[in-house]
Amino acid sequence: MINVVFLGFGNVNSHLFKTLHKSKEVTVKQVFNRNYIKIISPFEKISFTDDISKLEQADVYIIGIPDDAISSFSESLSFQNELVVHTSGGVSMDALSNKNRRGIFYPIQTFSKERGLDFKNIPICIEAENSKDLELLLRVGKTISENVVEISSEKRAKLHLAAVFVNNFTNHLYQIGSEILKEEDLPFDLLKPLISETASKIETLSPEKAQTGPAKRNDIKTIEKHLHLLGDSSYRKFYELFTEELKQKYGKKL
Repeated sequence: MINVVFLGFGNVNSHLFKTLHKSKEVTVKQVFNRNYIKIISPFEKISFTDDISKLEQADVYIIGIPDDAISSFSESLSFQNELVVHTSGGVSMDALSNKNRRGIFYPIQTFSKERGLDFKNIPICIEAENSKDLELLLRVGKTISENVVEISSEKRAKLHLAAVFVNNFTNHLYQIGSEILKEEDLPFDLLKPLISETASKIETLSPEKAQTGPAKRNDIKTIEKHLHLLGDSSYRKFYELFTEELKQKYGKKL
């Protein structure tokens, strides 16, 4: 069995905790969190501590805390020469203290505590300083996912950048759409089939081939009407920026 200790219990680690707990090859030995957390059924028997000096022995320690705290937190760990990994997409492996063996265990997904996830199809990016630790992380990853890949910190940083565009920025555009509809007392549900189809299309089409809309087809009248409707709204700059970008991409200038 592979023994795991979770350091931090935010969105990512709480999901990994619940998933790895089901694995027949992994034992979750302990959860550390600076603030008290209530471990609910069926996890009550797992050790919890808010005292960093009382961490139990494990094969791998998984840090899941805010990015800017990873470096100092890893330096504060009292043990040495253990395998310590973090789950961040944008932080280099070298940010971890070199007094321990370092690695990465990064699942590419958006995590919200209110939603359950099936890790089977979630890609997990791993990295380690030596082949033995890499093999261990591969074993841990394969217990929950069918897509575990070795990716360097440099490439993972670009992957994380791409993820911000397709997830975080896209979700903010959903919010803009929601607020535009709310002004007319229209439900956001009206857009959900469109959102679903847009996401589904890229299963079989490239994003470039899936692109539609007034900017791509150079529909000047529709674009002008939309800009009129937006008036001096702060959303106008988004519309103009994306329209110009699409015009440049598809060879049609405003």
